[in-house]
Parts: sequence; C-alpha cells; structure tokens
Amino acid sequence: MSNHPGRELLSQLRKHRYEGRIVSIDHLQNMKEELEEQYKRVSIPDEIYDRHLSRFSFEPPSDLSEAASLIVIAVPQHITQVVFFWNEKRVPVTIPPTYLSVARTTKMISTLLSELSDQEYVFVEASLPEKLVAAHSGLASYGRNNLTYLPQMGSFHIPLVFFSDLPCSDSWQNPQMMEPCKRCSVCMKECPTGAITSEQFLIDAERCLTLHNERPSRIPFPGWIDPSWHNCLVGCIKCQYACPENRKVATKVEEGPVFSRTETTLLLEGVPFEELPSDTALKLTSLEMEDWLDVIPRNLKALLPR
Repeated sequence: MSNHPGRELLSQLRKHRYEGRIVSIDHLQNMKEELEEQYKRVSIPDEIYDRHLSRFSFEPPSDLSEAASLIVIAVPQHITQVVFFWNEKRVPVTIPPTYLSVARTTKMISTLLSELSDQEYVFVEASLPEKLVAAHSGLASYGRNNLTYLPQMGSFHIPLVFFSDLPCSDSWQNPQMMEPCKRCSVCMKECPTGAITSEQFLIDAERCLTLHNERPSRIPFPGWIDPSWHNCLVGCIKCQYACPENRKVATKVEEGPVFSRTETTLLLEGVPFEELPSDTALKLTSLEMEDWLDVIPRNLKALLPR
C-alpha cells in the first residue's frame, strides 16, 4: 500500500460502497469506563447489562501483538421482509436491519480488508460497542433514538469493528447528536411505548419494545404492551420508519424466505432447528435466522392475524 495505508484503505472501501474510520487502540480503557458510566447513570437492568456489555472485550487479541488501531466500517443493510402463510393468507413480516447475516457480513468484510491491503496487515474481529466506536471515530452520529446514522445509509447499516496492526492518524472525537434531531421529535411521537424522551439522551431501555421482542419466547410480553404495537419478527422499527433521515433508505426492502403453512406451524411450535425439515432449515440459515429461533414463536404469534 502507499505511504498512507489507512487513507488508501478507506478510499478503497468507499469504492465498494462502505464507509470506515480508523482510530487508535489507546482509547479502549476510556471507552470501557464511559460505557459503564452511561449504564449506571440510567440504572440499566442487569438483564440488559449481561446481554450486551458482557460480550465486550476491551483488550487487543493476544495473537495480534502489534495491534495499533481499530477500524470501524458501516455496511448498508436494508429491511428484510419474510412471508408466512397462515389461514390461507400471505402474511409479510418485517425484520429490521442488523438482525440478519451479521456473521456472514463480518466474514466478508474481514476478507475484503485483507485483499485491499494485499495481505500486508492483519484484521481481527473486535467484541466492542460498535455504535460507540462509530460515533467516537466520526463515522456516525447518534439519533435521538440512540441509533447511529450515516449520511447515505441513515440508520440502516451494520457497524463492524476490527483490531488491526494498520498504522493510523487518530480521528477520535466526542460523539455527536445529528443536528436535525435537535429540532425534531418525530421518533418520540412514533415510539409506541414512550421509550424515547426529551429528558435524557439514552432511551428508557425497559420501555423499549426491542428489549421485550429479543427475549426468549418462554418470557411473556408484559401486560402493559398493547398487541397493536408489535410490528417486527424481532426488534422494532417504528422510530426508524418515521425518521426523516431515513427517507431515502426506508423504502428499500430485501425479499427473504417464504414459509408455508406447515413451516409456519413448526416455527410457532418452537420445533428445534435440528428437527426441522431440511428445506425449512435452509431458509433459516440463508439469512442466519436460526439465531432467533428462541424468540420467533411468541413474536410471530403476536403478528399473525387471528
């Protein structure tokens, strides 16, 4: 690569319609302390702490002794629509960005990074708070809904972070809220549970429908959740649909698998993956949907017409 390997790599990524930034690993400990302080300040429940923070590792990988940088990359991902047949009706169901094909996307980007750098540098997937790294790097800005936004992708992207021995000119900065958010309250009005407020920047996680839609099916929805609020097979997309900054990307939909009445019944019954017919299993693995089998029965039941 050239005398500015980081700059050239980011330029090559843009040709593939990805955006990236590179920051120093010197910020790892500060980022850990910042994240823990945020969660303490708003009294995040232990369940959320364990689910999200426990997966992070703020240490460089032991097999990359020359680690010098973090490269954060935003990969566009659109809404996916899968179809279930129920009571002789075709029922389209939405899955928001970031829930599907994450492992496959990570592997693809890792391979691309190695190819673009002519195998000169090493890239190792990092278990870090991707949104926070993206915001600190200047790659993305926060929306009022706590999601990260890029100018051409909106919030419809997967942020990925890799450790590397690639040298960098540090672009670390304080996270910023998008300027339009300071005079907009659309997401607050559209959030069905009232999880987004003007009183604090972090959303009220216990009120967020996404939290409850990501729990295993054995845990029933709280009684205060109105059945009409359900809108996705997993997660929630109300605030993203309504956000003016997503106007250009919210209409783009990827077509996912179509499940027959028999297959829909098997998913509602919570049949284990290894006991599903091979055709059904293949449909799930095509988008890594098998990772959500433990939440599908309850969530799908809430979306199907009675």
